[in-house]
Amino acid sequence: MIIFDPAMCCSTGLCGPVIDLELLRISTAMSNLEKNGVKVKRYNLSSNPQAFVDNIVINEILNRDGVDVLPVTIVDNKVVKTKKYPTNDELLKFLDVPESYLKAKEKLATKCSCCDDECC
Repeated sequence: MIIFDPAMCCSTGLCGPVIDLELLRISTAMSNLEKNGVKVKRYNLSSNPQAFVDNIVINEILNRDGVDVLPVTIVDNKVVKTKKYPTNDELLKFLDVPESYLKAKEKLATKCSCCDDECC
């Protein structure tokens, strides 16, 4: 899955005077999907313009509809959503993954090696 973002200073939603909760949600979801082994990418028009030029599908869409169509979500070279980011339910459906993939993987606890099975 590839999401082509409009031009913006950052993709996390944490920059600027107000936190953009939708950008924060999609950034977190994409990060968690990637940590769970799903191949996902995001390209920002201002920081990755060559990706927009190189991808035939997004290039055609932008030439036809302009930048107001962004964000655009593409799965297996097919446009599945335009003008808004996919909801979490849509991400699960588009990628055919379980809901647990949207949650961060927790680090496994490890035992200390210095004392008789007690934490140091």
